[in-house]
Amino acid sequence: MISATEAFDAAERKMWDGRAEAYAASFARLCAHPAEALLDAAGVAEGTYVLDTGTGTGTAAVAARARGARVRAVDADAGMVAVARERGIDAQVATLPELPFPDGEFDAVVGNFVLNHVGRPRAALTELRRVLRPGGRLAVTLWAGGGKAGMELLGRACEAAGSVPPAYLPRLDPAEDFARTPEGLAGLLADAGFTAAEGTTLGWEHRATVEEWWGGAAAGVATIGLIVTSQAPETVVRIRQEYDRLSAEFTDGDGGLRLPHVALLGRGTA
Repeated sequence: MISATEAFDAAERKMWDGRAEAYAASFARLCAHPAEALLDAAGVAEGTYVLDTGTGTGTAAVAARARGARVRAVDADAGMVAVARERGIDAQVATLPELPFPDGEFDAVVGNFVLNHVGRPRAALTELRRVLRPGGRLAVTLWAGGGKAGMELLGRACEAAGSVPPAYLPRLDPAEDFARTPEGLAGLLADAGFTAAEGTTLGWEHRATVEEWWGGAAAGVATIGLIVTSQAPETVVRIRQEYDRLSAEFTDGDGGLRLPHVALLGRGTA
């Protein structure tokens, strides 16, 4: 029988397969917001040898390269790796918690919203510590629990439309879960052997058009995309109607959306 962790990882791989372009056109700008703070937390500067894990379309890797860092990158999805390579990043396919690098290879390791997508976050962090040199720095981001009204907009639309989440949504084994708070993230890093572990909260207002924000979900991107695209066509129509109605809460004077988001930033030393 497949374990909860294996089921989670399999669902995550299926979720992102073939959706690199749709992600780049929708939620990628949102996830790019913490990139500079992430690199600051990891001490990435000119000459730093840095690994970007879960690079996606390469946003953090490109930002690190702009600082003069030497950059390698990995992602579990081949489509994401292809996009990162098109942007000039030395990227390859690899899936946490197994990385194709020797012990102590990097000065810094970053992971921008990657811990949300692994079935064994502690094992993943232990592997990231393995490839860091002694004294090397790690920085990661992930979505916080609660307080993210912008992210909840699409979920509220699904609920109001009477949608039913599919049974195959990724569900983390409770034994692997942790509190999505600064203290919970710091504790997770400490469990994986990092010293001076700490977590902080990042809040910002994401600007998007109504169609851009809807487009990611309609294309099946991320968990909300799995929910939307698993519904009957008439339910999808109702979700869109509810989304348009609820979007009025976040519309600015120019007709765009202002969407509040909250994430966690964790750092630690190997």
